[in-house]
Amino acid sequence: MHVQAYLEERGKPFWAIAGMVFVLAIGVIEYHVSYEISFSLFYLLAISAVTWFGGRWIGIATSVAAISCWITVDVILLSHGYSHPVIPFLNFTIRFIVFLIVVLLLSALRKAQDRERELARIDFLTGAVNKRFFSELMQMELERAERNRQPFTVVYFDIDNFKYVNDHYGHATGDKVLCATVTQAKNQLRKIDVVARLGGDEFAFLLPGTDQAAASVAVPKVQIGLMDEMRKNGWPVTYSIGVLTCMTPPKSIDEVIKLADELMYSVKKNGKNAVAYADYAG
Repeated sequence: MHVQAYLEERGKPFWAIAGMVFVLAIGVIEYHVSYEISFSLFYLLAISAVTWFGGRWIGIATSVAAISCWITVDVILLSHGYSHPVIPFLNFTIRFIVFLIVVLLLSALRKAQDRERELARIDFLTGAVNKRFFSELMQMELERAERNRQPFTVVYFDIDNFKYVNDHYGHATGDKVLCATVTQAKNQLRKIDVVARLGGDEFAFLLPGTDQAAASVAVPKVQIGLMDEMRKNGWPVTYSIGVLTCMTPPKSIDEVIKLADELMYSVKKNGKNAVAYADYAG
């Protein structure tokens, strides 16, 4: 699993170069081995690998390189005899078509797999990440904080009076409130920040590299943007927000989530529509 993750993290330039290296190595081996051994499978394996991890166009480029290398070794360097000069080029054309079919099928399969993986991570209604993926991202941030000794902030919030909206305006309006909440939050936050829907009307932000001073600027800005959007649409809701900043790496993500959740509920108990801040004490 770690090997696959490592390979998937390599960029397209890496796989473009790797494809050329694979093809060249296979060509050299083919040149020094008996022509009676077919190297189609080896070229196909190389093409399949770079297509899966690098994408369709790198797979096509590697296919072109493979056929060019094959022709160079088989026809030019080794000068194998054929009963008709058209035969080798016909063979190579057929092999190239097979390579292209494999590239197209693998790239389509990878795209479908990535799409399914993305859908499994996203809340279908709002477009925010779901609770499970948020936990994974939190774990990654915790590990990064341990390595780099950088702070991060977790924001938990709840939509006040959301049940009232559902009961008096209808669930369709409630869905609009949820979607508007996520859209406005994303507009106010940075690209690297994460907006998650944890279930019902509870949401969370993950703010990497953010201490409490920065959070005290960013969170009120988001709150103002959200309230402006709610007033504009005539939706009688507010937000109770808990902000937990981790200056030192926490023991676990469950502990962080629990503390941020408690902060948010302390706001709910004390009149709602406010923000509570705290530092993780460890």
